[in-house]
Amino acid sequence: VCSLSSGKFGTLLSGSWDTTAKVWLNDRCMMTLKGHTAAIWAVKILPEQGLMLTGSADKTIKLWKAGRCERTLTGHEDCVRGLAILSEMEFLSCANDASVRRWQISGECLQVYYGHTNYIYSISVFPQCEDFVTTGEDRSLRIWKKGECAQTIRLPAQSVWCCCVLDNGDIVVGASDGIIRVFTESLERTASAEEIQAFENELSQASIDPKTGDLGDINAGDLPGKEDLKDPGTRDGQTRLIKDNGKVEAYQWSVSEKRWIKIGDVVGSSGATQQTSGKVLYEGKVYANFNWFYYFLCWYFVFFDLLKLRGRSTKSTTCFITFEAHFVKQSLLFSTISLGAGRYVPGSSSGSSTIPAADPFTGAGRYVPGSASNSVAPVGGVDPYTGMGAYQSAAVEVENIYFPKKDAVTFDQANPTQILGKLKELNGTATEEHKLTEDDLIVLGKLLSATCNTSAEKPTAKQLQTLWRAVNWPEDIVFPALDILRLSVRHPTVNENFCSEKDHIQFIILLLKFLNPNGKQANQLLALRTLCNCFVRQAGQKLMMEQRDEIMTQAIEMKSGNNKNIHIALATLTLNYAVCLHKVNNIEGKAQCLSVISTVMEVVQDLEAIFRLLVALGTLISDDTNAVQLAKSLGVDSQIKKYASVSEPAKVKECCRFVLNLL
Repeated sequence: VCSLSSGKFGTLLSGSWDTTAKVWLNDRCMMTLKGHTAAIWAVKILPEQGLMLTGSADKTIKLWKAGRCERTLTGHEDCVRGLAILSEMEFLSCANDASVRRWQISGECLQVYYGHTNYIYSISVFPQCEDFVTTGEDRSLRIWKKGECAQTIRLPAQSVWCCCVLDNGDIVVGASDGIIRVFTESLERTASAEEIQAFENELSQASIDPKTGDLGDINAGDLPGKEDLKDPGTRDGQTRLIKDNGKVEAYQWSVSEKRWIKIGDVVGSSGATQQTSGKVLYEGKVYANFNWFYYFLCWYFVFFDLLKLRGRSTKSTTCFITFEAHFVKQSLLFSTISLGAGRYVPGSSSGSSTIPAADPFTGAGRYVPGSASNSVAPVGGVDPYTGMGAYQSAAVEVENIYFPKKDAVTFDQANPTQILGKLKELNGTATEEHKLTEDDLIVLGKLLSATCNTSAEKPTAKQLQTLWRAVNWPEDIVFPALDILRLSVRHPTVNENFCSEKDHIQFIILLLKFLNPNGKQANQLLALRTLCNCFVRQAGQKLMMEQRDEIMTQAIEMKSGNNKNIHIALATLTLNYAVCLHKVNNIEGKAQCLSVISTVMEVVQDLEAIFRLLVALGTLISDDTNAVQLAKSLGVDSQIKKYASVSEPAKVKECCRFVLNLL
C-alpha cells in the first residue's frame, strides 16, 4: 500500500503497487477502483463532491465518482506523487517532474508551479487558505504563498519524504534520516536557541551530492571565497556556493533572518553525463532516473491524531500502522440514459385500464393477474405503491410504509391488442429470413393472453420457441416482441424457461445486447423493464443476482439523455436489487447499489424515479449500520435533502424524510 486518505464516517481510500485503489469501511473493502497502469502513489477524498482522486506512476490523475472513473487528467511528465485538496472545486498535485499543478475537478489545469529541482514527494495545504507546502528529493521543504515559493528550508537529509500542515499552521516533515521535524511561525512554540543551533550545526555538516540537480555543474576553481557571503541574497532560499580551505560549501539565504545559513558541504564532482550519472534531464534540470522504494515514515493523518509536537525540531518518532486486506470482487458503478417518446410507446403506461387508481410505480392503474383491484390496506393511509392516488399524510404521526420494500416492483401495464397490431405491422416489413407466419402470430397472441392471465392456458414450448425467434429480430423492428417478452417473463413457466441454468446465458446476452447507448431507445427501455420483471419469480431472482455485475455494468453505458421512462426503469432495477440484497445482507452488493443511487441522483429529474431511488436507498440501509455509513461517505444524504421539502407528490417528501432519519 503506497497511499492512504480518510473521508467522512470512517471511510478510507488506499492506493497500492498493484495499480488499484480500494475503498474501505469498518475493515471491509467496499469497492476496488481499477484503471491505472502503474502504482498509485497518492489518493484523496473530496467528500462534498463525492469524488475520489488517485495519482499514479503512470503520470495520470483519475477522478472517481461513486467508484467509476469520471475523467483522466494528464499533464505531468513523470510519476504523480502527491495530492492536496484546495476547495470543493480545486486541488493540487505534485510529481517527479519537479512541478506542482493546480487543477479544477472539471479536469482543467489552471496553473503550474516550479521551484523544486528534483522529485517532489509530498504536498499539503494550509488551513483556510490556498497556500501550501511541498517536500522533495532536493533536501528541501518549500512554502508557497500566493502561487510563489516564499521560503525554502533545507534539511540535513537527502530525501524529505512527507509533509503535512497542522490545524495551527505548524508544518511537520518526515525525512530519510528517520527524524520528524516541526516548523512553526509561532514564537510561543519555537524551539530553544540551543535546539535551533543544534539543527543548524547538523545542517552545516551534511554532505551534498552535486548530481542531485540543485547545484548545477560545479567548477571549484571558479568559486568565490567566504567574502562573497557579505552580500545579501536576492530571494529566500537562494543558494550560493563558496570555496573555503579547499572545500566547497553551500549556503542558503534566509529572508526572515537576513543572513546566509550553511546547508552542507558539496562532495564529489559534477561532470557526469546523463548516460553515466543515471540522471535524466527535464527543462534543463537534472533528475534521478531510478525509483526509490517509497516507505512513508508517517502518514499525514497520524500527525493530526497522534503527534502533539512543539518546537523547531523533535527526536525521531516511529509510527506503525497495519491494515488487513480483504479481497472482494470489483464493485462497478452505473448511471442512466433516457428515452424519447414515440407514437407507439412499448410497455408504456398509456394502455387502458379498468382500475381507477394511479399506481405510482407504473404511472397508471397497475394490472394484477386475477384481481380487479390492486390496493393493499396501508398503515395509516393509502398505499403509495399500488393504491389510490398520491399518499396523503394524516394528522397523526405518519408511519413509514415505504421501506424496507419486501417484494419486487414490476412493469405490468399493457394493451395486448396494440402490441399485437404493431407486431403484425412490422412483420410485414421483415425479411423472409425473419418473417413470421400467420400461425406464428396466432401463437404469440395466445402466449400474450396466457401470460396476461386473460386465458387459462399454460404457455407451451411452441409458444416459447416462437417468442425466442421474434425477440431475435433485427433491432429496428424487435420492440413489440420485446414487449411480449417483458409481459411473459412474469409467468412462472416462462420465467423458469428463460432464467433456468440451461438457457439463462443466451437470455442475458440477448437483453444486454439491447442495453447499448447507440441502440434504439425503445429496445433499451424494454430490456430494462424485462430485467425488472424477472425478479417476480425465484428463478429470475437467482439469475439477476448471479449476473448483477454484468447487468449493472452494461446499464451504465446508457448514461446520457433525459427521458423519464429510462430513469424510472433504471431506478426500478436498482430498487429490485435492493429488495434482494436486504434479504441476504450482501454488503458488496449494497455498496454497488448505493453507488448507483448516488450516480443516478445526479441526472434524474423525474420525481417518480427519485421516489423509487429513495425507496431503494431506505431498503438498503434499513437495519444495517455499515450500509448507513457507506451511504454517508458517498454523500447521498446531502444529495437527497432537497427532496424533503417538495410539495408534490407527497410520497417523495415523506419517504425522503424517513431516509434522512436513518442517515
